[in-house]
Amino acid sequence: MIEAAGILCPESQGKFEKIGLSRRTVTRRVELIEEDIASQINKKAESFKLYSLALDESNDVKDTAQLLIFIRGINDNFEITEEFLAMESLKGTTRGEDLYNHVSAAIERRKLPWSKLANVTTDGSPNLTGRHVGLLKRIQDKVKEENPDQDVIFLHCIIHQESLCKSILQLDHVMKPVVKLVNFIRAKGLHHRQFIAFLEETNADHHDLLYHSHVRWLSLGKVFQRVWDLQDEISEFLELVGKSTEFPELSDKNWLCDFAFAVDIFSYLNELNVKLQGKDQFVHDMYKHVQAFKSKLTLFSRQIANNSFVHFSTLATQKDATRNAKKYSQSIDDLHGEFSRRFSDFDNIETSLQLVSCPLSQDPEKAPQEVQLELIDLQSDSLLKEKFNSLKLNDFYAALNEAMFPNLRKTAQKMLTLFGSTYVCEQTFSVMNINKSSHRSRLTDQHLGAILRIATTKLTPDFDALAKKGDQQHCSH
Repeated sequence: MIEAAGILCPESQGKFEKIGLSRRTVTRRVELIEEDIASQINKKAESFKLYSLALDESNDVKDTAQLLIFIRGINDNFEITEEFLAMESLKGTTRGEDLYNHVSAAIERRKLPWSKLANVTTDGSPNLTGRHVGLLKRIQDKVKEENPDQDVIFLHCIIHQESLCKSILQLDHVMKPVVKLVNFIRAKGLHHRQFIAFLEETNADHHDLLYHSHVRWLSLGKVFQRVWDLQDEISEFLELVGKSTEFPELSDKNWLCDFAFAVDIFSYLNELNVKLQGKDQFVHDMYKHVQAFKSKLTLFSRQIANNSFVHFSTLATQKDATRNAKKYSQSIDDLHGEFSRRFSDFDNIETSLQLVSCPLSQDPEKAPQEVQLELIDLQSDSLLKEKFNSLKLNDFYAALNEAMFPNLRKTAQKMLTLFGSTYVCEQTFSVMNINKSSHRSRLTDQHLGAILRIATTKLTPDFDALAKKGDQQHCSH
């Protein structure tokens, strides 16, 4: 590595030669960087007016249950900090009591006041959400002990709920043959190579099939589209290898019609999921996408019931679409109902979300009493209207006079600090699986946590101070 660095930067070769790359040196430097980032987080947390937590649990390669905790805090200037708080390793059971003890330890280790906890977002697993003995019930009781007026908002990850909604469509009879078909072609190297060669020979638009994993169910939508686009080539290939009788669905008109419907509806679900992904998203923006999707479902259902397939281009190619229109319209109605049922926790805060995201269009009489007069003052101030249209939302609320708009600011702080999903946790699990793999299974929990903090942070370590500290430690050995 040093020789390569010398070739690329010959003028700095001497500096590279002085860099220690031993296992202990690298470990010590990772520890120092992690400590510096954690110290910065602690310092920022001191100024938090409110904070929220995102929690998710998964097993690592050694089957140790790892609970990831992310924090999102907001200070008086509406500066938002979203960082990795802790990784808690659960060596024994993972009951609600066990999870609470670990979350409590992480909070108290950082000296975070329970009274400022505004929200906890989870993936909705029973040990996290149990009403009587689950983690959330224990957290609510603890917060009430310190601040009886503080109600913690508990949310079920908006992305996870969206993924659960698909089951109501009852498209297993479409999914299973498609997955079986893809696995037949992709599972065996010979079949896969033959299929790729066949696609090249036939000048197909695509050069391979996508592989579907049940863990990443949304890949199914892309798989559906790819299989649909290549259905003629797939049928010819199956005949070529003498396996066409194993997939009779490809010549079944009714099944192909259902398949066409699945291709279209899953493409819309994929589109929604992409909008919901990402860090630093405000809950009102995420919920806005869900509400828009529900409105689209209403439109789709009404149009299909009237034999209009303008937004279902794949389904429109099928002659049997009109005959099955009532069935598809009902499926979309069922999906709409499932979205309404599953997102009830977001419905409960919809009024507050709208108040914060669109204060200029809210009716003061329908707003909570404590903000009615402030809302009138805000809507009557032309200068504030201009600021609202020109500034980012958190910057706008930071610009509001605290003496004149105390309740609006307080409501905004609570809504802007909410976690809408556990996306940051899911993304970090991917980092965890890369770093603690079957080839690096001896990585300790402490060092794994340090790696995850460094990999996910937006903060910049003080490298100059760390370099001096490292040199001092090196000299003392």
